[in-house]
Amino acid sequence: MNPVPLSQGIHVQHLFYRVDRVRWSALAEGESARVRARLEALVTRFPGPAHPRLMTLANVGGKADLGFVLFQATLDGLLALHRDLEACFPAGVLLPVFSYLSVTELPEYVPTDDDLRRHLEHGEPRHTPGTPEFEAALEAARKRNESQQFYRLNPELQDDWPIVCFYPMSKKRSGNDNWYMLEFAARKALMGSHARTGRKYAGKISQLITGSTGLDDWEWGVTLLAHRLDDVKGIVYEMRFDEVTARYGDFGPFYVNLRLQPADLWQHLHL
Repeated sequence: MNPVPLSQGIHVQHLFYRVDRVRWSALAEGESARVRARLEALVTRFPGPAHPRLMTLANVGGKADLGFVLFQATLDGLLALHRDLEACFPAGVLLPVFSYLSVTELPEYVPTDDDLRRHLEHGEPRHTPGTPEFEAALEAARKRNESQQFYRLNPELQDDWPIVCFYPMSKKRSGNDNWYMLEFAARKALMGSHARTGRKYAGKISQLITGSTGLDDWEWGVTLLAHRLDDVKGIVYEMRFDEVTARYGDFGPFYVNLRLQPADLWQHLHL
């Protein structure tokens, strides 16, 4: 098959499974170790931090037993990685719980050059247009903006964030609470306020937002990485008071996980 890339960004797939314990207990002697070895070999082929990558998770809370996050630049590559992942396990022992397909993307509300200029002129600290200090600050802001856009499209999720919370969400389209009937300027202002809330958690939360309109049942996938679970709770709770969420947000199920390599995953699940 010829490669099937995106025009920009990469494909991301979240997968959650239960283990059929009855089938697992009936495996031949030594098969558990062989399954783990196959999974370890696959993870080693795609270690990250950028794509292609296979991330292994232990689900917390009982909705699933284990989870995976797949990152691939091409759709055929994602399909092959998904196939190779499931082929690590004997037939029937993995029971699908939830899957989610999305892609990395740039939001509509990426700051423009004019936005950067206005922020420097009216924000804190203020800069006077036309001065060397203003031009230096503008150039630094442009570089930050370019870097943020690059990593939004090509995420690198470092291994030192042990907690991974994933949930899908959409914007409402009902009555007076129809996000898609708002003017662009209104939507951009609301999202700007939402982003300011998120920035309070810099260093506590790292996030990956992926788009799925037309690809899955929700419009976005949100992946929050954290060092402490109360920071996940805190950012989600605080953001719900933003109008963009309180009035226009719909949420799907939440999956809280710990990042474990296959050997630790096997020990945790007693496989």
